[in-house]
Amino acid sequence: MKNINIIQLVDTLKVGGAEVLAVNISNALFDKGVNSHLCATRQEGPLKENLNSNVGYLFLNRKSTLSFKSIFILRDYIVNNNITIVQAHSTSYFISICVKLFLPKLKILWHNHTGANTSLKGFKLFFLKFCCKYFDYIINVNEDLDIWSKNILKKNDSSYVRNFPFFVNHKSETKLFGQEGKRIVCLAGLRKEKDHINLLNAFLLVLKHDPYYTLHIVGKDYNDNYSKIIHDFVRNQKLVNHVFFYNLCTDIKNILEQSDIGVLSSESEGLPIALLEYGLAKIPVVCTDVGECYNIINNSKVIVPSKNSNKLANAIITLISDIEIKNKIALKLHNNVINNYSVNNSIKNLIDIYCEILS
Repeated sequence: MKNINIIQLVDTLKVGGAEVLAVNISNALFDKGVNSHLCATRQEGPLKENLNSNVGYLFLNRKSTLSFKSIFILRDYIVNNNITIVQAHSTSYFISICVKLFLPKLKILWHNHTGANTSLKGFKLFFLKFCCKYFDYIINVNEDLDIWSKNILKKNDSSYVRNFPFFVNHKSETKLFGQEGKRIVCLAGLRKEKDHINLLNAFLLVLKHDPYYTLHIVGKDYNDNYSKIIHDFVRNQKLVNHVFFYNLCTDIKNILEQSDIGVLSSESEGLPIALLEYGLAKIPVVCTDVGECYNIINNSKVIVPSKNSNKLANAIITLISDIEIKNKIALKLHNNVINNYSVNNSIKNLIDIYCEILS
C-alpha cells in the first residue's frame, strides 16, 4: 500500500458532507499505510482539527477559479511528494485538471457527492462532460449518480462507493437548548437543497401535537438570501423559543447524544453523511425519499416524499407517539450503518480502485 501516493482535494474544511468525507478518507488511508495527503483549495475551517497530523496537508487559499499561483503550488506539492493520484471532491475537480495539463501521467478521480447533478442541463452539463475527458475514474456516492455517470457523462470507469460515518473525539462544547427527551436535530447547513422550510412547516404541525418539542439546526449559516428566508420564517411564526441554530459544530457525537430524533428534509441528496451519523449514534430518523436515503433507512413509516410537510410531520409524530417503533427504527438503522457502511469496507473498495487505475 505504500506505493499509493494520493491527495484528497476539497474546496474548504468547513463542516459539510463532502468535506467530512475527504478528511475521514485521508485519515483512514494513512491508517492503512497509504501515503495520504489533503489539500484545501479555497478555505480552511473547523475540520482541520480532525485531520491526522501525520497526513500531509496543503492550503492553497485560492481566490479565483483560474489562479495560476495556486495551480503551480499544487503542481509542485504533487511532484515533491511523488503523488500519483488526485481524488477531487465535488467542485474541486477543475484545479486538478489544470495541474494534469502540466503532469499528464497524474491520475484524477472525481468523487461525485451531489445528488442534484443528475438534473444538470445546458452549459453546466456540457462543461462537466468536457472535464470528464480528464477523469481517470468517477466515484459516486449513490447508485443513481453512478447510472447517470455511465449513461449521461458516458464514463464507464465509474462505480458507487458508500460513504461512511466517523466520529472524532472533540471537547463536548455544544449544549442544546430545550427540554431533555424532546429534541429534534437536523444536521444540515442552510442550503436550498436541504429545504429547511419544508422542515419548519412540518415542525409547526409537530408543536400542535406536543408544544414542548424543540428543533435544533446544526450546520453552516451562509448569511445569504436563503438564510434570511429561514430566519424570517422562524421569527414570523413565533418559533424563536422552539427553533435553535448552532452554525458550524465539530462535536457531532456530543450533539447527537443530547438529541432524540434526527431529521433530514432535503429535496435532493447523494448519500448524506448526516444520516449515517444519526445511525451511528443510534437515534431514530425521519427522512425524505431522496438519493440513497431509502436504502439506508428502509422503513416506509419514516421515509416520506420530499416537499411534503404533512407527511414529514406525521412521520415525526409517529416516532413521538410510539416508543416501541422509535426504538426499533433506531436499532435497525444503527445495525445497518455498522454492518454496511463501515470505514473498512469503503476504504478497501477505494484502495482497489486506486490499484486498478495505477495498473
